[in-house]
Amino acid sequence: MTDPRLRHGKASLAVSFFAQGMAFALLVTRIPAIQDRYGISDGLLPAFLAAVPILAGVGSVCTEHLVKRVRPSAVLRFAQPAVLLALLGAGAGDRMWQAALSLGAFGLAVGALDASMNMLGVSLQRTYGRSIMLGFHASYSLGGIGGASLAWAGAHWQLSLLVSYLPVVGVLLPVCLIASRWYADGEPGVVEVVDGGDATVKPLVFRLLLPLCLVMSFAYIGDSTVSNWSAKYLQDTLGSSEQLSTVPYNVYMVTTLLGRAAGDFGVRRFGAVAVVRVGTVLAALGFAVVAVAPGPWVGMAGFTLLGFGLCVIVPQTFAAAGRLFPGASDAAVARLNIFNYVGFLVGSPLVGALGDAWSYRGAMLVPMVLVLLTLVYARSFGSEGARYGGGHERPRTVDVG
Repeated sequence: MTDPRLRHGKASLAVSFFAQGMAFALLVTRIPAIQDRYGISDGLLPAFLAAVPILAGVGSVCTEHLVKRVRPSAVLRFAQPAVLLALLGAGAGDRMWQAALSLGAFGLAVGALDASMNMLGVSLQRTYGRSIMLGFHASYSLGGIGGASLAWAGAHWQLSLLVSYLPVVGVLLPVCLIASRWYADGEPGVVEVVDGGDATVKPLVFRLLLPLCLVMSFAYIGDSTVSNWSAKYLQDTLGSSEQLSTVPYNVYMVTTLLGRAAGDFGVRRFGAVAVVRVGTVLAALGFAVVAVAPGPWVGMAGFTLLGFGLCVIVPQTFAAAGRLFPGASDAAVARLNIFNYVGFLVGSPLVGALGDAWSYRGAMLVPMVLVLLTLVYARSFGSEGARYGGGHERPRTVDVG
């Protein structure tokens, strides 16, 4: 028997992931235009860019405490419109303080949005009893491809930021508000029963969560390397044309989408540990191919492998946190989400510094080694027989969609 509430909740959360992917892509791909609009100097730009993930981490921490009083669906219902309005604000102003205010608001709201979306995804997956997290992140990738394509169109036709952002926000804002009516918080996690019959939640122990935090950072160091350095690497190191240098990131995004779209089936068939191990090896192989590539086409093959490999790690890391602390999964997801931004902050400057001091080929080996360390922590993703990162797939006595 199908549960309409859960089916609608799953669809509405997928809409949320899609909208977030599109909004984030529209922001990061138009950074040069934002810099020009507000007259932000090259020296000041890194401070603006660093402030967004730092404030996002603050937003994630605040969400961890907020969900002790309200459900994650309530946080998401307000955080998503805030992100879209902050994006619109970034395109509407013309003074430096307006840019700082809009980007600051975007950072805080996106931290709350990322945390609450993944909290909802983890709890829904627990209720479904089978892997669905990769599907949500596939929606995010699809939104990212759409946002990057719209950003390219805006840059190609030299549209102002406001003209580029206003139609997108005008469509996504009401769609997200309508979809939020069907957000469904999944069933609570397992609690321990102590003497006397009192139920207690297993407390979050950061020492046990730390391996997953490191994996999250490693994955985002790899991801930020692709997003920030793939074009420069292809053009300056591998000798591609400027036009061809824009292709690797698009290929990476498409393979990320394809890998996530199929990933849930892999988890159900082979288990989370096996899928993460295969993804880790593919990602490391992708970095190795990029590092030794004799020309741009081989380099693009490496970035293709990277997309198929890295795409499964982040969703399964969130799922594993929910499995590890089933009674405190919201807190675990919020804490883990901070290391998303840690990896994003570290990755790009690390590769840039190593590239300038050593070589960009050599710099590509550093995220390769870091990603490979995921193999050390693979057992944190569940037992060998885990089918969705939550111990086992529940009996199919009730089909929830």
